[in-house]
Amino acid sequence: MQKLDSMIDQGTGRTVADLVLKNARFFDLVTGSLVTSDIAICGDRIVGTCETYHGKEEIDLAGKIVVPGFIDTHLHIESSLVTPHEFDRCVLPHGVTTAICDPHEIANVLGSEGIAFFLESSLQTIMDIRVQLSSCVPSSHLETSGADLPVEKLLPFRNHPNVIGLAEFMNFPGVLNKEPVALAKLEAFQGSHIDGHAPLLSGKDLNGYLAAEIRTDHECTTAAEALEKIRKGMHILVREGSVSKDLEALFPVMTERLSPYIALCTDDRNPLDIAEQGHLDYMIRTAIAAGIEPLVAYRAASISAARAFGLRDRGLVAPGWRADLNVIDTLEDCNVEMVFSGGRLVTPALFASRKPVEPVGLDSVHAPELSAADLSIAGSSEEIPVLGILPGKIITEHRRYRLPVKGNQASVDLQNDIVKVAVVERHGKNGNIGKGFVQGFGLKKGAIASTVGHDSHNLCVVGVSDEDMAIAANRLRELKGGFVVVEGGDVKAEIALPVAGLMSLEPYEEVRETLRDLRKAALALGSTLEEPFLQLAFLPLPVIPHLKISDMGLIDVDRFELISYQSGRDVLWPR
Repeated sequence: MQKLDSMIDQGTGRTVADLVLKNARFFDLVTGSLVTSDIAICGDRIVGTCETYHGKEEIDLAGKIVVPGFIDTHLHIESSLVTPHEFDRCVLPHGVTTAICDPHEIANVLGSEGIAFFLESSLQTIMDIRVQLSSCVPSSHLETSGADLPVEKLLPFRNHPNVIGLAEFMNFPGVLNKEPVALAKLEAFQGSHIDGHAPLLSGKDLNGYLAAEIRTDHECTTAAEALEKIRKGMHILVREGSVSKDLEALFPVMTERLSPYIALCTDDRNPLDIAEQGHLDYMIRTAIAAGIEPLVAYRAASISAARAFGLRDRGLVAPGWRADLNVIDTLEDCNVEMVFSGGRLVTPALFASRKPVEPVGLDSVHAPELSAADLSIAGSSEEIPVLGILPGKIITEHRRYRLPVKGNQASVDLQNDIVKVAVVERHGKNGNIGKGFVQGFGLKKGAIASTVGHDSHNLCVVGVSDEDMAIAANRLRELKGGFVVVEGGDVKAEIALPVAGLMSLEPYEEVRETLRDLRKAALALGSTLEEPFLQLAFLPLPVIPHLKISDMGLIDVDRFELISYQSGRDVLWPR
């Protein structure tokens, strides 16, 4: 083994190393010390620390700090609105050298074809992208998805070199009720890594869920919830995305004692937030600024994350470990100045060396053309269900209001910040339109619409005016997917997302600037949400409490059943 021979010889100093980072200080995540040392690298592996080395190439770091590359333990690349190649170019400079993704957004639209696209892309990116096989496509029986992935369609991907295991098992009611489809997937992946997704689950129900060998959870929103799950053997993935912001709430469990059971993730984060705030680097400096020990934050971003997912070759700056390294200014600021991915200095030329991958799903939006009349809802003299948005969370409350009635039709109530919401089946299967009302967007006029609607990604639209809502939805048909803002019959801003109706074909810089225009246009409608489009995208997610909406109607997630159903242009509320 010539390569192993070379690693041993370079580590012992018998021969010069391929690369030496001179005059570095590395953060030892075992002792918590900053250690002044050269770092010798052979190929993609660290072979020497705590000694002086000479290299074929030497880089003088002049006392800068070296930390292990960051690992995002749970994310959906599709939510960045760019392809894996552009995600690679956008996020790797922030120090994220490993991304563990669940492609269930594209899988819900395209099925196996979507997973294959991500796996092919993962073989070309500079960042190490690892894939979890989407476990819940569709996420439930209460929505119309573009695809169905039973266990037989997952098993052909199981032995791919970049597959870790089974992705977030969102259908926790299916687990607890021992539904055959759920059990078949869990049984097939016993002994492999299985990601969890169990918001607010506790007590004996949590025990039953964990008995299926589910090991992680990224849905904790309180320290008490996280602590119970840690006590029961779960590894908690602390999330800070564009919508779901749980970092501050989980500070109490981010201690040195618990740090082996804590990792970081973003879940869903768009290029604008990455540009303005950062990625995992943002989470690290935010945590430290709030008083979290640097050792805890950097462990969560690297070695604890690696161990949770069985990645035994990375997470420390030590001989024999993968040379995924970040050069930063200070531990507190976490300003990433230089990144090494598998021993390679990340540069524009390195990105340019990648082979392209052909996009898929460029004609996936087959929603029916709408008129304003299609969005009408029969009036009621009684209180009706209203989705209640909680800013910074994807949990929505089940509220009830008596809404104004105009011409026998239920109307918006701007005084109480209640506007209309509709979910339109866009896969060309049945043309369903689920309709209801939502509180918390702040809209005073117009409409916003999106083909990003977790997890089945039907077309979602909210608005004050039925006419504007129909125009926005129909414009998305023409764009073959994307985001749209409409006011007074005119399209004020838009972005095309033609890759499965989820991702742009443009560079991330262009996507970022277009998102700025979209946010401004949404703000002009009165929106009070920091990220209105991704907040909209979570309204149809029927596995997150408490009240959601799909193309089939309103869903009481706590009871896991429809509470309204459609009949022509009306929504009929059960008495």
